[in-house]
Amino acid sequence: MKELVCINCPRSCRITIDDSGAELVITGNTCKRGYDFAVAEMTDPKRTICSTVRTVFSDVPVLPVRVSQEIPKNRIFDVMREIDRVTVSAPVGRGEVVIENVLGLGADVIATSNILKERMREGEQHG
Repeated sequence: MKELVCINCPRSCRITIDDSGAELVITGNTCKRGYDFAVAEMTDPKRTICSTVRTVFSDVPVLPVRVSQEIPKNRIFDVMREIDRVTVSAPVGRGEVVIENVLGLGADVIATSNILKERMREGEQHG
């Protein structure tokens, strides 16, 4: 038996999953999204990652990033190691790829801020 709180809608249903038999028995969900959430959590759990990467720019030493889509939960630490290896040396902006297809998972690591581009523009205006 496993108990979860569904995160797919504001209802936050308390879902119980009995995986002791040949099939999953899911109770407590009030909609199909809750059922689908429970099945996914038991068969192929996925998560998103938000983090930061180092940059070569002293006035912006880190840049916020995230994965472009959910990745398998069991690969989070592998992806974080890849993120930790990166140092951005170009003024990338929001939505631009920092790591393409990280670990072959089909997800890119993308910038979530325009701060590097904004700082470069400010520097051009003052320089």
